[in-house]
Amino acid sequence: MLVLTRRKNQSIVIGDDIIVTVLEVKGDQIRLGITAPRDVQVYREELLAALTDANKSAVLSEGTAPIAPPAPPASASLFRRPTRARRAA
Repeated sequence: MLVLTRRKNQSIVIGDDIIVTVLEVKGDQIRLGITAPRDVQVYREELLAALTDANKSAVLSEGTAPIAPPAPPASASLFRRPTRARRAA
C-alpha cells in the first residue's frame, strides 16, 4: 500500500487520467474529489461489498443450486458504466 500525505486542495494522480483531490478536512473525516473518465467505475469499498453480497444472494436463494449466468461479450466489463446512445448528426 502506498501512503501519501496531502493537504486541502492538493491532489494525487493515478495513471494518466484519474485525479484525487482533498477538498476538505474536518475532524476525523476528509472529503475527496475524484476526476476520472466516465468508463471508470468509482465505488466506496463498503458499497461495492454490499452490492456484491446482494447480487450473490439474489442468485443463490436458499435451497436452490447455483445457476451459472451466461458469459458476457468479450468487450463487456463487470464494473463499466452504461454508455449513452449517440445520435447521428
